Amino acid sequence: YMHLQKKKEEHILKQMRNLLENPHGFSVSLVLDGLLVGIFAGCISVIYRLLLNNAEKLLFAIIHFTKGKPLWIAGWFCVLILMGWIVGCFMSFEGMASGSGIPQVQGEMKGYLNQNWYRVLISKIIGGTLCILGGLSLGREGPSVQLGAMAAKGLAKITKTSPTKERYMMTCGAGAGLAAAFNAPLAGVMFSLEELQKNFNSSMLVCIISGSVVSDFISKNVFGLSPVFDFHLKAALPLNHYWLLVILGILLGLCGAFYNFIMLKGQDLFGAMKKIPPKYRIILPFIVSGIVCYTLPSILAGGHAMISLITGHTLLMSTMLLLLISKFFFSAFCFGSGAPGGIFFPMLILGAYIGAIYGTVVIGMTGIESFYLVNFITISMAGFFTAIVRAPITGILLIAEMTGTFEHFLSLAVVCIISYLVAHLLKSEPIYESLLGRILAKNGFEETKEADHKLLRGFAVGAASIADGKKVKDVPWPDHCLIVTLNRGEEELIAKGSTLIHAGDTIIALIDENYLGMVTESIQLICGEIQADI
Repeated sequence: YMHLQKKKEEHILKQMRNLLENPHGFSVSLVLDGLLVGIFAGCISVIYRLLLNNAEKLLFAIIHFTKGKPLWIAGWFCVLILMGWIVGCFMSFEGMASGSGIPQVQGEMKGYLNQNWYRVLISKIIGGTLCILGGLSLGREGPSVQLGAMAAKGLAKITKTSPTKERYMMTCGAGAGLAAAFNAPLAGVMFSLEELQKNFNSSMLVCIISGSVVSDFISKNVFGLSPVFDFHLKAALPLNHYWLLVILGILLGLCGAFYNFIMLKGQDLFGAMKKIPPKYRIILPFIVSGIVCYTLPSILAGGHAMISLITGHTLLMSTMLLLLISKFFFSAFCFGSGAPGGIFFPMLILGAYIGAIYGTVVIGMTGIESFYLVNFITISMAGFFTAIVRAPITGILLIAEMTGTFEHFLSLAVVCIISYLVAHLLKSEPIYESLLGRILAKNGFEETKEADHKLLRGFAVGAASIADGKKVKDVPWPDHCLIVTLNRGEEELIAKGSTLIHAGDTIIALIDENYLGMVTESIQLICGEIQADI
């Protein structure tokens, strides 16, 4: 045992020595890792996207074929129940494959969870495909993030890389997965940094960019160069009409907070079904989906049919309200069951309909040109996403890339900032953080079982943070970590007690993986900018 411990300590010291002596070599290695992760994560995400696209086409073909034929409809309901049972079995086989997948990746980044990568890949791909074939209102983007991260983790395990690089690769894989799902490499990079890593590290940045670009290249070779949403924005909204955006931002903040509340209540609803085993509860949304198939099929699956309705037709206000409300509650019901699928794409569809309804009212009342309706639709998608996820930069970049234009950056920023503030003032917790808290509570806040590993993590020091302007010895660092170096531009400084910390420095800390979650959050609070309560 002592011999094994000594070998592990030597490995850690060698890892630290290599980083300190050749930090640029570490960065080059991360670029190569990013390229490799981009290939693997991109291919898996593209395969998943192809499966879901074909499943959705098959779903509507089945509805068209069986409509008006009672025996065929009864047979389809039997198939739906069977698919629900199969999905439930997969979720019992691997619980981490349920739901969106983004909270699970966040939990692993913080060190609380340790997912089985190949079981998650198998369960998520098969379960997610069956859910879309069954018509459940779920998206592909959250699962693509998890699939990309698990593909990267599998690659790291196979190549026997260090725990530090493994987490870098997982973050890169998550961004690559989102890039392939949306054809949006910049949004993939920003989402990884803003939502998962919550830390802007130069080494991490080049790794994620490499992976996202390669993944996007693979995706565009399969799905083409066209953006996901084919919106044609004729002109930017004039500045004298920006007061309309202020009202829209407030509305989206309110709607986002309500969305988060209802999504969590959906989980509470299924959690209260104590007499029904969890694996059988997932059958319920499949049965409801069967009813929706023959009453309001437009709200099925991700929502591509709903987007085509507002882009290609002029809908009545009552029709848009019906579709919005129905999609909203159907999504909450499906997601609350724990079925493998995300809320990313459905939430964008809901945002688009809020914008369409608001734009229709505004155009009728103010008399502005009708072509500005598309502006309100796209802006609302970004604002609604920001209010729910609380990642404004990702929301702005995502919609700009998905619509194929950056000409409306100012109006996007205005609405996103306002919706962000409104949701914050309402004390609405970001949806993925709420979901992660529930997952951790359900698992008893279990930390990773690989307690004998140490890893290096970088933390950027923000202006006016607790650490800014202090000596290393004067900062209240948490236990179970060691501050190794401070990276200041191209210069690497050995961390001594008398070393002065400046804003913009990157602190490299050696952390006991058994306490990774607690230590990471503590150092992020120390290095992050101080924010006063509002």
